[in-house]
Amino acid sequence: MSISTQTVASMTPPMTCDLSTVSDADLIAMQHAGNEVLTCLAALGRGASNPVAKMLRDAGQFYEDNHYPDGDVYDAATASQYYYHAHRAETGEHGHFHTFIRAAGIPADILPAPYSGSHPPPVGQDAICHLVAVSMNAAGLPVGLFTTNRWVTAETFYTAPNVITMLPTFKIDHAEPCWATNRWLSAMLHLFRPHIENLLRQRDETIAAWQAAHADSDCFEDRALEVTSECVIDIDAHIAAIDDELAKRPMTA
Repeated sequence: MSISTQTVASMTPPMTCDLSTVSDADLIAMQHAGNEVLTCLAALGRGASNPVAKMLRDAGQFYEDNHYPDGDVYDAATASQYYYHAHRAETGEHGHFHTFIRAAGIPADILPAPYSGSHPPPVGQDAICHLVAVSMNAAGLPVGLFTTNRWVTAETFYTAPNVITMLPTFKIDHAEPCWATNRWLSAMLHLFRPHIENLLRQRDETIAAWQAAHADSDCFEDRALEVTSECVIDIDAHIAAIDDELAKRPMTA
């Protein structure tokens, strides 16, 4: 199955990652995730649908900033959560999926980033960590990834190394509102893990630079800083790169 990527206007060309530094086990896991992504998209396509259409099928009028589906999607077994919405029409995207790990899935020894501003984040059982957002085009296919400032999702902000630790936890493994979409989004975060890790590091660098340049402001609440890192993605090219890298390596039985 071939995925045609339409570039989101404000993004750079597709991000490439150095797969030579990725372990054999992680590359194989990414390869399996790629197969899952394509399988789910193909299954949705056979029903003349896509991940976005499944989120909006019972929504009626599509309103900017509303969460779809109503009440979000949550898997209590993994504390994973996501929703779809739209508010970046200027970028050329249709909308995006926001992905999270809630408090029950955050290790007890991982603490939020230090914060001394006037808008304390949710903590304890209300803590919630934003992982990454997945941009979708008008055809309901993924075209990009991006990270955001804390105020955008009202998250509990964790530093990049800690968020990276939580990435493998994300998995929605139930049938509602759409099993194929749940499996697809779960696999996307595993397939593009190197990209997401890079974006999270860039996010922290962006925030640190912003804070240095605006010492008198609460950086995490500054509405002038919304998207903190972003990139275009190409599913087919990334899967091909994974296959090429694995082909170079001598694999033991």
